[in-house]
Amino acid sequence: MFPEFKVVRRQRPVTITVESSTFSRPAANAAIEAVCDGPVSLSFTSGGDVLTGVYDGRRVKLSVATGSRRTSHVSRRHGRVGRGVARFALTLTGTMLTAMAYKDDGWVARAQVDLTEVGIEPRKESWLAGLTAGHEGSAGEVRSGAFGQLGLRDIRVVTYADGSPFHEDDGTLLLTATSAGPGFFPTAHTSVWALDPVTYDLVHRGALYFRRDDLVYGDHATHLVRDGDEWLVATSTWGGFKAPDKTDPSKPWSPVGVTIAHSRADLTRGEHVLDSTPLVLPTESPESPERRHSRSVGVWDPHLLRRDGEWLVGYVSAKKYFDFHPVLAGGPSLDALSLRAARTDRTATEGTTLVPLGGTVVVGASDGRDNPRHVRARYPIFDLDLNEVAELRSAYVSNLPWPTLIPLGDEWLHVAFDGTPYGGRLPGYGTHGEVVLSRSTRGRSV
Repeated sequence: MFPEFKVVRRQRPVTITVESSTFSRPAANAAIEAVCDGPVSLSFTSGGDVLTGVYDGRRVKLSVATGSRRTSHVSRRHGRVGRGVARFALTLTGTMLTAMAYKDDGWVARAQVDLTEVGIEPRKESWLAGLTAGHEGSAGEVRSGAFGQLGLRDIRVVTYADGSPFHEDDGTLLLTATSAGPGFFPTAHTSVWALDPVTYDLVHRGALYFRRDDLVYGDHATHLVRDGDEWLVATSTWGGFKAPDKTDPSKPWSPVGVTIAHSRADLTRGEHVLDSTPLVLPTESPESPERRHSRSVGVWDPHLLRRDGEWLVGYVSAKKYFDFHPVLAGGPSLDALSLRAARTDRTATEGTTLVPLGGTVVVGASDGRDNPRHVRARYPIFDLDLNEVAELRSAYVSNLPWPTLIPLGDEWLHVAFDGTPYGGRLPGYGTHGEVVLSRSTRGRSV
């Protein structure tokens, strides 16, 4: 079905600041960085809120002033950095404020605070409208603008509605990716990239943010689809995710869902804030003759394709966090979907991907290492009833790489990612990963 693949390129385009001529920020995704040869202070200000990152020549700390309240945030374990800091940065990613220092070992987070814990909600558009950046001390070559990424994951090729890759006149392919922030999933956002299919070089093109519940989120795990003269944008609401507190069930939590947005703007370049609405995805399980309902606590990883007048949607459904499996739905429109199949025997399988192949459509997925033993660390290929029909023979790196497949004439390109973290230990999980590209060999297909 697919030939064997061989890794041809690994890359990790780490960028703290995507510099722009103006600092106007449409989302809580901002950065300022500077060269420093001594103490330096960087800040974000909106109204009476002043957010400051300080490097005093030996330690890094954050201070937050809101009204008459002032708080200081220092990490005893990670804040001491000593001399030799080449660059210093302050980032705002979602609700997380982070101070980072660059030395020989790269960028490392040294201080961090969740602004909602000190009474600030930076995802409000009214707050963002007044946001400015400033600096004091020995700051040179100052850059300010959007925060870039510590790594890329959840990579999908931008497609037409029929599932074929969208490409520009010169053959350049486009991808969407989750740009990893300095922390868990709410610090990330959706980015758009150009991929040269010959050199495999990646070039950043823009970012997509999503307006819902009167806030602007950096939602991600996104599929961008060209349908006629408009774009469809299906995304996962990871930007607002709060995991259940197992020690205190009374604490509020926010599950992950899927939303859909429509736009006639050029979403392949620049930054855009899109109005998104819930995409209702069925999670009824067909595993028993009675078709009993399998309780789902969340859905994510949407992938869309229209075939013979029917929309197909691949996604993931979770029985709990984190126990999840691939699902496929279909229907005459995206607001009239019914369940086609679900693989509830999986407990850690995601990245559900619809791939046109030889007049039909197959479904790829990623079996993570937390699955039952016989279906771990592999890429299963299913038919439209989610019966496994093959296995993709490509490098299965760490974490949960996706089976993003791009036809290139008679060959295929597989764009995956790994779980290698970046930025030190303070941010915890969510700073991955490195982009891993593999190309099909001329061996026997299976």
